[in-house]
This record gives sequence, structure tokens and C-alpha cells, in this order.
Amino acid sequence: MDKILELNNLRISFRTNNGTVKAVRDISFNMERGKTLAIVGESGSGKSVTSKAILGILAGNSIIEGGEIIYDGKDLLKISEEDMCKIRGDKIAMIFQDPLSSLNPIVKIGKQITEAMMLKNKAGRKAAKREFNGTLATLRQAMGKAIGDEKKAAELCGIFDKFCIQANRLEISYNNAMAQIKGVEEAMADIKFLLSKKQKLDVKGQLRQHAKTLQSLKDPFVLAVFGKRIEQQVEALQNAAASYDRREEGLSEEMAAALEGTFQLAVDMAEQERPDFFRIGYYSMMNPGEDIHAIPVSELNEKSLAYLKANFMDEFISLAEKAVELSHQESMAAKAAVLSKLAEAKTVFEGDFTKNIANKLASSLSREVEATIDRLEINKDGIAYTFRTSMVSGINRYFHYKERNPKEEARFAKQTKKHDAQVARGKKVDWKVVPKVVFDLEELRAVIIKALDQLHGHYAAQVHGGEALDANGRVIEIIDYLKDRASKAVYKVTHSMAKDKAIKLMEEVGISEPRMRYNQYPFEFSGGMRQRIVIAIALSADPEILICDEPTTALDVTIQAQILELINRLKKERNLSVIFITHDLGVVANMADDIAVMYAGKIVEYGTADDVFYDPRHPYTWALLSSMPDLDTKEKLDAIPGTPPNMIYPPVGDAFADRNKYAMEIDFEQQPPMFEISETHKAATWLLHPDAPKVEVPTIITNRIERMMKKAGGADNG
Repeated sequence: MDKILELNNLRISFRTNNGTVKAVRDISFNMERGKTLAIVGESGSGKSVTSKAILGILAGNSIIEGGEIIYDGKDLLKISEEDMCKIRGDKIAMIFQDPLSSLNPIVKIGKQITEAMMLKNKAGRKAAKREFNGTLATLRQAMGKAIGDEKKAAELCGIFDKFCIQANRLEISYNNAMAQIKGVEEAMADIKFLLSKKQKLDVKGQLRQHAKTLQSLKDPFVLAVFGKRIEQQVEALQNAAASYDRREEGLSEEMAAALEGTFQLAVDMAEQERPDFFRIGYYSMMNPGEDIHAIPVSELNEKSLAYLKANFMDEFISLAEKAVELSHQESMAAKAAVLSKLAEAKTVFEGDFTKNIANKLASSLSREVEATIDRLEINKDGIAYTFRTSMVSGINRYFHYKERNPKEEARFAKQTKKHDAQVARGKKVDWKVVPKVVFDLEELRAVIIKALDQLHGHYAAQVHGGEALDANGRVIEIIDYLKDRASKAVYKVTHSMAKDKAIKLMEEVGISEPRMRYNQYPFEFSGGMRQRIVIAIALSADPEILICDEPTTALDVTIQAQILELINRLKKERNLSVIFITHDLGVVANMADDIAVMYAGKIVEYGTADDVFYDPRHPYTWALLSSMPDLDTKEKLDAIPGTPPNMIYPPVGDAFADRNKYAMEIDFEQQPPMFEISETHKAATWLLHPDAPKVEVPTIITNRIERMMKKAGGADNG
């Protein structure tokens, strides 16, 4: 299974004036890449809280009581806000229920789509430059130590840095030219479109402006290939501008030819083979007198690669391999040495310990763990990197509640005594005792010990049975990473480039005439179209995970179906992983791969869509299905009786027991465990216990399942 997201024992509460609301109570699930997980339940079930925790946007009164959210080797509950900003909106994006909550009503939608792209690009360029410098410095130090010649290491890494700078100069020039070209391409398309719609436009000024843009192109790679065509199109634009008569209906032949020719030139420029600036940077630095632009790009790419390998890269890779081997050996030795200290620390935390002892031990141990990290590993070890924050947060919570619990017990006892005394005297008492908020210190201690055990097991597996190091593969990873960082550091997204991508996104999400609507305000769109715009904004950074929080609830039924179909299509085309939050099982019938049914902060049933729809086992799932309308149901739909429990006072047993006509005595006394029905299907209900009485699934559901199976069989045979 290719896991992209993993939740382990997540527990979240919220402080309120009336007490602490237990919103999410110990939920776990794995999400597979490229699949849709639907989280279904009534309001207050904890589904939206779970999604907001993944994105790191919980309200300020939230309390993360425990658990992990693992993405890309990181625990999202423990990383810094700075690191979370690199993930939020980029790697994980979210669509909310009301599109207007995500849109600025006084800003044109085109700007709202492009703004996110340009801001992310600016932050990304700064981060890429910092990461390039840091990684190259680490490699230089390791190489000097490995070969016993710091001067040689500094010389080679210095050359690498210099020709990357040269490559950056060439790439910046080329990127600027391509941005100008993209702007011309966009402008030609806009002019043609606006003239076809008979919109007012300063055609003469526009054409002359873009003729000047083409004349201003200075990049030698572009001019070497397209110089003559550029001159021809400049002349064509100038002539078209001079002869344009605004009284004419439609486009003259000369105007149409000028616009089409310029548009095609821009397209051809954008599609030409791109120079490999990394290898050309070295070649041009070492051969300053040669006119590299006279060589065709494909030939130059091959020639410069051979030259780079023979004169620099083979030696650089050979010595970098020694650096990687040494760094790996030192890391393994340090990991072996820290194993006993992790075991000793566990013994300390299993006994009596003071806050001072705990903090000192965590600080020293964290330093030693950080010293074990192999800084030349491009794919970071998430467990090691988050060890310090795991320990610090665990210790802080332990001592916070160790000090707070007695005070809370005393406060509760005092209020209870006062309340009971007034009742005993026959007074009318119109206030309630605020419930006590205390935490089991042994559970909090277990969180600290778990962090130690997890790292100990992780390191023991690496030290005693890890895979052999592929030094050459690691060096290639480092070089590819440095090339990528160097390129991203100079890749500037211009307004015209962002506009082009925004218009394509608008087309992708089904907005007609995107060039016209690009300059409209949110109020000029229907609810369904506004939601499409929000989806376009979410997709602008090409996320891996898309969270949809009730995205169709505010829309009418016809538009709901269109948005669901759109999300399903985008998932397949982009290989997105989708978390779909809804209160209506019917909404996800044709799009979910897996379904988690939530009630009162817990997952009560989990399985594939077929498991949940064709073989539901939890009475709450039955209730949801029984209240779900469809075109073929003849029976009267069943409303779910009662209301969800007040989660300030979580039920002792099964939270659904009060509303469950199949509830047994044990349901009111003890929470049911998750019973495994199959490898993919499980449910938390005492009805699955071997000693439970036989209960028949409601007729309305069995009839629906029978109809669905007939339809599915007919579809398979058709």
C-alpha cells in the first residue's frame, strides 16, 4: 500500500466556558495515494476537526491531547508553523463549504487565482537558495574530512558553486525572455478574443507595445533560433497597427495574419528544446571565448554534458561518494551508541522523575539524537527530526497536568460541595458544576515513552539490519537536488505566466469563456461557478492531497452533481488523493474508494465503499443509510432519533447507545473495540461480538443493497 497520509490515535479537545469538548477521540486511519477517503457523519462528529488538524488550522482554543499525523516523514502536529506553511496550500489544499468564505468579494477572481501562485513562488525561491547553500556547505565539509584534503574539497565545491551561478545567469536571461514571450502569447489571444466580442480596445497601442516587447528580447538562445521570425513579426505588428481602422467590423486579413503569426511564434518559442543550463554553465565558464549560441541547442546539450563529465563531474562524484560513505558510517555509529541511552532514558521515565531531571535528560538526549542525523540524506528521517519536539511537548503536557489535576480536582470538589449544600437546603439551583478536566498521568507518561521506543526501534532496525548504502545513488540524488534548488531559486513566475496558468485552470474546472471571466468579481458568478473558482485556486499549487469539506452542501442538487463529477475527474487526471468530508453518504456513493463513518469523535465503521454500502455493520451506518433518499426507494425514510451526545460529558459506553434501538446493556457500560470483519472492513459495535444476539439489517437497507447489486450486475454485463 502506497500510504500518503497516516493518522495514529489522534485526540483533540476544545476549551469552552462550559467545559472541555472532546471533539476527536483516538482515531486512526491510513490514506492511499490517488484514492478518495470519505469521512461521513452528522454535525459535531469530529470530521471537520480532523481535516482542519491535518491542515494545521484548528481554532485557538483547541487542545491536541495526543496522536500523530504523518505526511512525507513529518508529524504535522509537531512541525513549526514555518514548515507547515510550506505544506499548507502547496502539498495539501482545502475546499470549504461556502465558496465565499474563501473569496475576497472586492477582488477580481483572476487576481485571486494568480496571487497565490506568485506569493508561493517568491517564498519558494528564497527557500531554494537557502537549501542549495546549506546542502553544498555540508557536502564540502564531509568531502574535506573524507579525503583528508579540505583545500581540494573547497576547490571542487567552489567550482560547482561558480558554474551553478553561471548557469543561473543564463537561465535567468532565458526565463525572462520566455516570460516576455508568454506575455505576448497571452496578449495576442486576448486581443483576438476581445475583438471577436467587439470589446473596446486600444488596438494600435496594444500592437505597438507588443512589437516593442519582441524587439526588446535579448536572450541569445532565443535570438539564435528565432531572430529572423521575430523581426518579421515586429514588422507585421507595426504595419497592422498603422493600418487599423476602428470603424471596421471584425478583423482585417492583415490584422488576423499579424495576430496569428505572432501567437504562433510565441507558441513555437515556448515549445523549443530547453537548454540544459547546469551542464552549459560549466562549459561556457571554462570556454569563455566560444560562441555557444551558434551551436544548436540539442548538440550543445550533448557536447557540454560530455565535457562536464570528463573535466569535472566524474572526479566530483568519486570524491562525493567518499563523503557520503563517511557521513553514513558516522551516522550509523552514532545511532548504535545512542541506542543504550534511549533505553536508559526509558527507565528514567518509567520511574519517578522531576521536571528538572526530565528537561535536562530530554535536552541532552535530543542533542545526541540530532548528532546521529545524516545531513547528506536528501530524504529526511522524519522520526529523528521530530524527536526533540515529541519529547518536549510530551514532558510539558505531563507536568502541566500533574500540577493542574489537583487544582482541578479541588475546584470541582468545592463547587460540587457548594451545589449539593444548596440543593440540600431546598434552594433553587440554576447553575451547574463545571465538569473537571483532568488527564491520566500514566497515559501522558506513555506518550513520552512511546517517542523513545519508536526511535529506538527505528534506529535498531537500521543499525542491525538496514539496507547497504548505495553511495553513487546517494550522490546522484544530492546533485539532482542541488540542480533543482538552483533552478528553483531563479525561476520567477511573472504576472503573464500566472495569468496563463490561471486561465488554463479555469478551463480545467469548467468555467466558460475564462478570458472574459478572468476580470470579473465573485458576485458575478453563481454558487456553483464560485466553487469552481475555489477549486481552481486550490489546484494552482499542484497539491498532492485535496481536502473537500462539505463542498456541495450550499449548492442545489444539479450543481452538486456537477461539482462531484469535476472533483472525481480532477482526481483521476492529476492523481490527487482526496479527503471528502460530508454528512450525506449518498454524496460519495460514486466517488469514494474508502469510507470512515464518524460519530461523537470516533470512527465507528471503516471500509471500502463496497464494504460500507453493501455490507454495513454498525447501527449508526444503518441509520445514515436508512435516512438517505434515492429515486428507487419506496419505503418511508427513517429519521435518526434523538440528538448526538454533549461531548463535554462523553458517554461511558457506546456514544450511539441512547439513539440505537439495538443497544444492549453493555453498550451503556463499555465502549466497543474495533471488530475486524475483513482485511479492509471493521466496525466498533458490540453486535459483532460472538456472544451478541443476531440482529437483522433493516429492510429498507437490504432492499436498497439488492437494487444496487442488480444495477451493478447490469452495468457489468452491459
